[in-house]
Amino acid sequence: MVDVYLYDAVRTPRGKARPDGGLAGLSPQELVRQQVAALAARCGDFVPDALLVGCVTQSGAQGGHIAMLAKLHAGLPDATAAHSINNYCASGLSAIGQAVAKVASGEANCILAGGVESMSAAPFLSDRAAFYTDDSLPPHTRFVPPVLAADRLANAEGHTRADLDAVALASQQKAAATDTDTALQQSRIATGPLTGEECIRPQTTAESLAAAPPAFGELQQQYSGALESATFEPLHSIAHAPPICDGAGLALVGAEGLGSAPRARVIAFAESGGDPAASLTAGFAAMDKVLARSGLTLGDMDRVEFMEAFAVTIAKFLRDRSADPARVNVSGGHLAKGHPMGASGATLTSTLLDALDACGGRYGLVVLTGAMGVGAAMVVERAKR
Repeated sequence: MVDVYLYDAVRTPRGKARPDGGLAGLSPQELVRQQVAALAARCGDFVPDALLVGCVTQSGAQGGHIAMLAKLHAGLPDATAAHSINNYCASGLSAIGQAVAKVASGEANCILAGGVESMSAAPFLSDRAAFYTDDSLPPHTRFVPPVLAADRLANAEGHTRADLDAVALASQQKAAATDTDTALQQSRIATGPLTGEECIRPQTTAESLAAAPPAFGELQQQYSGALESATFEPLHSIAHAPPICDGAGLALVGAEGLGSAPRARVIAFAESGGDPAASLTAGFAAMDKVLARSGLTLGDMDRVEFMEAFAVTIAKFLRDRSADPARVNVSGGHLAKGHPMGASGATLTSTLLDALDACGGRYGLVVLTGAMGVGAAMVVERAKR
């Protein structure tokens, strides 16, 4: 097995998923193309063996094999393989993980991997999968919307509304304070009219969070079959859910000697499934697995990007794992900046590299968690440049 490096990773700012959103006028393939161009400008010439693109809603504007479409639109060589990957919210990191495995095995030398999601063009659940409404499945395996799973998890784990408010406020404050910090945004590529994050709500206060009503309680009745008629206290408000948004991210993954200096070496990658009835927890299992593979501990990590799937996930992480908040999501997280589903893994990988460079740290961890038992995690070591 050969060492695998992240030569660079870039991301778009995240735009609001609505007709007048900052990225809504750009096609998904154009969002990817601009990331390809940015990597070429930053890393010099490279010839990718493959383009791996994570994308959740692969229909409409994102249907028809979005990775192939992006490859053609970006003008990549005909010989470049293309793979469209759907692993729910972990899709972008799963794409990077697959690239790491291909390079480590010697199957490939250089791969572009990441993800895209234009939620303004292809809204969540607009693929109308039969799974979403299939009442013939055993209740334990039926689809439960992530936001409903978040309320269920918060109740099961004993998190209070005050817990959720605290992490949501911290995310907004950090995001607002660092949005123009060039060190922490060095890999964010101005895209279309956007030069900064569009979803941040800097006016958020503890008082406004406390006053916001729970927003998703009615879903319990709609999904009562999957919940086996169980009920629980609605806790999450709109402010405790990541904004729906558009975005893309891409990493250049390769073996040693591509030409430019790498930014980091991949120490370990892991994925995990999980109990669908304990949705949003598989990321924790993936994190434990990748730390064990790396021979490192959470305390060894100088920076951590832990996906704020909903407020309960980051609250659980900070409480149960005794993580140092000063090292976690230092430029804010999904609760403030949004969740472009298929792109999130690549977006957070790029954010992690920026955070490591900014602090001169050595080890970094990125963790993604998603609905129905989906999780992925990666440990990297920053290169000395």
